[in-house]
Amino acid sequence: MVLAEAGARVLVLEAGPDLSPRQALGSEPANSLRRISSLMAGNQRLQAEHPGYWKANPRLYVDERALPYSTPPDRPFLWSRGRQVGGKSLTWGGITLRLSEAEFRAADRDGHGPCWPIGSRDLDPYYSRLERFLGVHGDRDGLPQLPDGDTRPPLPLTPAERNLGASIGRDLALPLICSRGFALHRPSPEQPWPASSSPGGALARARATGRVQLRSEAVVSHVELDAGGNRAEAVVFLDGRSGNLQRQTARLVVLCASTIETLRILLHSSEEQRSGGLVDPSGTLGHYLMDHISTSRFFSIPDQPAPEGPTELSGAGSCFIPNTVNLPASMKTTALGKTGALAGATDEPPPDFLRGYGLWCAIQRMDPPRPFQRRPGEAVGFLIGHGEVLPQAHNRVSLDPDLRDGFGLPAAHIDCRWGENERRMVDHMHRRIEAAVTSAGGTIRPLDQLYVLPLVEPLVKRGAAFAPGAAPPGYYIHELGGARMAARETDGVVNRWNQCWRAPNLLVVDGACWPTAGWQSPTLTEMAITWRACAAAAERLGRGDEALEA
Repeated sequence: MVLAEAGARVLVLEAGPDLSPRQALGSEPANSLRRISSLMAGNQRLQAEHPGYWKANPRLYVDERALPYSTPPDRPFLWSRGRQVGGKSLTWGGITLRLSEAEFRAADRDGHGPCWPIGSRDLDPYYSRLERFLGVHGDRDGLPQLPDGDTRPPLPLTPAERNLGASIGRDLALPLICSRGFALHRPSPEQPWPASSSPGGALARARATGRVQLRSEAVVSHVELDAGGNRAEAVVFLDGRSGNLQRQTARLVVLCASTIETLRILLHSSEEQRSGGLVDPSGTLGHYLMDHISTSRFFSIPDQPAPEGPTELSGAGSCFIPNTVNLPASMKTTALGKTGALAGATDEPPPDFLRGYGLWCAIQRMDPPRPFQRRPGEAVGFLIGHGEVLPQAHNRVSLDPDLRDGFGLPAAHIDCRWGENERRMVDHMHRRIEAAVTSAGGTIRPLDQLYVLPLVEPLVKRGAAFAPGAAPPGYYIHELGGARMAARETDGVVNRWNQCWRAPNLLVVDGACWPTAGWQSPTLTEMAITWRACAAAAERLGRGDEALEA
């Protein structure tokens, strides 16, 4: 969108088909029947571990048998993928949280890993453009560790959520805020696609310029460099219909294929794989893969007033307990929003881990018909932690020398595991969740003690989302890193403008470029980074300048 509106002609290569809204979104009960068929065939077994799979059309998730990947036997990674025009924007939960300086400069405080070479000031204007363009809902909470956005009014909290907020503000000095994101999409002839999806948002606006050509079912193999190895010259891809290999030249190549797919393309383009391939002076390509670590607890609270009207569970229809641990001193003494609580102003001892986490929450938004409620009249909710994972060199993506996908391309090998820091963080999450639920007068219970779940109960009991500890890496679908941004070519794969150091007309703009993960949902920041990088690239194209940006 940014490149086309600046006057460039753009070719979009999409690995999957161009589906109509009806084909992509589907409807019930057809989606459930497709789910059953896929699970019986065993082609979406890993992706079915995520609750989002059970809400969407399973057609939006790949066939794992046709597109395999490998992991060490004792280190699973749950990789959710969507190969269709719009990719995973069609299954995105729609939570939009800005990063703060606490995340961009975390290494200055604890010494682990790098700081970002950019900060809040660099992304602020792009955050605001995106929030207005996408129609994000949210309140102005005055939280220094979670900057306010340029948002529409928030969706209201339910009575039980207001009770939780008042209780934890009083007893635990914790804030609770309305979530920031999108309301549920209700398709109409005028707006068949969700505004939060690429086909309903940025891609649609890009195509309206008349300067964008979309080519679906074009599976990228690698990027080709010129004879000197100093610039990207072409993209080589397979036509998914014919299987023929094709080559497309371009002045600028932008990789935004999702973190692990982008790493697969970069690794297959590297000097290790082909003569004259991409050079990575830092030696970090593929390393420092991250995801958010997650753990869930379900609970019920008695004696809560019923919601006054219909409620929804969505990116905007929910709430958050933002991070309050390991913050800079300047943030710890700042009043936290409308609760009047102080960040970190509890009696609990200092955390025994680095970085922070948030708790996503919803109560009275998931109530099934009364015959399916095990505790009628009680307000049922969940608290889900998602915490920052430290960048570690041993967490990496490489190419499996012995495994090929259905197109004959090398498959990804993903080796990622949680460390001691993450385990300690999860212990802290559990204690905080228990304290919050107790404060509100509730009781933590297994999901099958809250709902009657015929047919799906066996799946629920063994699913990763409902295990007592943390789910495996990949589960939260927030994979980041592997081609990190750095201030020097010896420290990362791309510079602060997302240019590859040795091929400056090759940009990496998705989650692969992240040096550290933060705790917030990453999609809004990924989009802000992309807008900023492409705006700068458009200026360079206009000047005929393909050098590294200062």
